[in-house]
Amino acid sequence: MTDRRPTIVFLHGSRLTSVAWTAQVAALESEFHCLAPDLVGHGKAAAETFTVDGAADRIAELIAAEAHDGRAVVVGLSLGGYVAMTLAARYPERVRGLVVTGATAEPVGPRAIFFLAYWAVFRYAPPRLDRAASAWYFRRRFPPPLAEPIVAAGVSFPDRAAALRSLVGQRFKPRLAAYPGPSLIVNGEYDLFFRPAERSFADVAADPRRVVIRRASHLVNLEQPEAFTAVVRRFARSLPPAGATAPAP
Repeated sequence: MTDRRPTIVFLHGSRLTSVAWTAQVAALESEFHCLAPDLVGHGKAAAETFTVDGAADRIAELIAAEAHDGRAVVVGLSLGGYVAMTLAARYPERVRGLVVTGATAEPVGPRAIFFLAYWAVFRYAPPRLDRAASAWYFRRRFPPPLAEPIVAAGVSFPDRAAALRSLVGQRFKPRLAAYPGPSLIVNGEYDLFFRPAERSFADVAADPRRVVIRRASHLVNLEQPEAFTAVVRRFARSLPPAGATAPAP
C-alpha cells in the first residue's frame, strides 16, 4: 500500500550518516513518511564520489520514487543544507518546503578558508585517530541514544571531508532564490559562523521564515533534538497538504 502521509526527507551533514536523524525520525514517523538517506560519499554510499549536483539528483530520484505525490519537505543540515538548496533550485516540483540548517554561509572569498581548513584537518588526520577522536567527541557531547548510532555507523569515510571541499567556490544564495516555495532557515544560537549571514539568505528567498534554536551551536538537531523536531513539525504542518499543486518554477 502506498504511504500517503506527507513525506519529509532528512539530509545529514559532512562525515555523518542518516543515523544523525534518529531522534527526528522516531518523533515524526507517526505523522510523516520520513526518509533519511545516506548522501553519496557517506555511510552505505561511501564508495561513490560526492558532488553537490549529483547528490541533489539522487535525492530527487528518491522523492519521485518514495513520496506518494512526488514531493517532500526537505530538511538539510550543514552539507545537507547545501544539497537541499541545490535540489530545490534544480527540482522545485519535488520540494513542498525547504528547511536549511547550518548552511547560511557562502563558501567563497574569506569564508572559504574555514571550509578548506575543516577539510584539511580530516584529509590529513590518520583514519584511526580520526575514528577515535570522533567517537570520543560524540560520546562526550550527546546521550547514548544519539551518540552510539553515530559512532557505530562511522564518521571516517574513504574521502572523509572531501564533500565539504567540493563546495568551495560555489554560491548557494542564487539557488535558494530560485526556489519559489516556502523555506525555513534554522540556526543554533551559538553557531557563530553560519548564523550571522542567515538574514542575507532569508532576504533572497521567495517565502522565508527564520528560527533560532536556543542553547545550540552547529549540530542543532543533536544538541536540542526536541526543539528542532518541534520546529520541523510546525513548518511541515503549515504547508499545503500533500497532493496540492506545486508552485510554478
